[in-house]
Amino acid sequence: MNRVLKTRTLLALAVATAAAFSTVASAATLQEIKDKGVVRIAVANEIPYGFVDPTGEAKGAGPEVAKHIMEQLGVKEIKWVTTGFSSLIPGLKADQFDMVAAEMAILPQRCQQVAFSEPNSSYGEGLLVAEGNPDNLHKYEDFSKSDKKIAIMAGADQLEMLQKLGVDDSRMVTISNNADAISTVSTGRAAAYAATSLTVSELANKSDKVEPAEKFEDPVIDGKPARSWGGFTFDQGSDDLRKAVNEELTKFKKTPEWKKILTTYGFSEHDLEESTKQTTEQLCAAK
Repeated sequence: MNRVLKTRTLLALAVATAAAFSTVASAATLQEIKDKGVVRIAVANEIPYGFVDPTGEAKGAGPEVAKHIMEQLGVKEIKWVTTGFSSLIPGLKADQFDMVAAEMAILPQRCQQVAFSEPNSSYGEGLLVAEGNPDNLHKYEDFSKSDKKIAIMAGADQLEMLQKLGVDDSRMVTISNNADAISTVSTGRAAAYAATSLTVSELANKSDKVEPAEKFEDPVIDGKPARSWGGFTFDQGSDDLRKAVNEELTKFKKTPEWKKILTTYGFSEHDLEESTKQTTEQLCAAK
């Protein structure tokens, strides 16, 4: 991507409590941001969603797309703010930054506090399988009526998911960390490893003995797909900025460049397809 934006990083201490943001503040308008030539964008330093690398450059699915959008809007400089995830919403409301590029999941309870763009990403579950997927596995439900074993990490959410899907505990292989998944699957100790799609993609990049299961189907837990949709976040008083970002985001998502950014950070083709299947209005109204 041709980056004409000058970027610099503001390293901010995570705020201990929301009370620190209690001062009433008004959000900057898009025109005020353009007049200043600087927009303040926060990340929570979470790979691959939004983070600042050791050189001070902002990277991740959120920041890379945000850079393009700000360039299109004519904003010349981005001041990156790193803070704790729990400080992102209070910081927006207190005008500590203008927007958040952390791929924050769009949830009804959050929609009551802040405003979201349309989804930039979607992320869900995945399966790490042996090269060539010899057992033809494409979903967690494949293990419900099978003698195949599936690996999970100790303490991970996938345990409860699999239990709800009817997978017997005797067919679950518990490993202590993600790194053990490659050998567990490649040696046949388990037919697959259940984890988030991004974790699966990251592991697959480390060995040619394993790969993500293609055409993966998200598990349906309690009647709902186990999937999240992430977007850019704004103070509720930043409607003009949000609308402008939405317009550019909608156009950018139709380009190969957007697709390249997301896949570079581990999002699968399935994730990209899913990112277009829910609107912010639907996600905010979900129960």
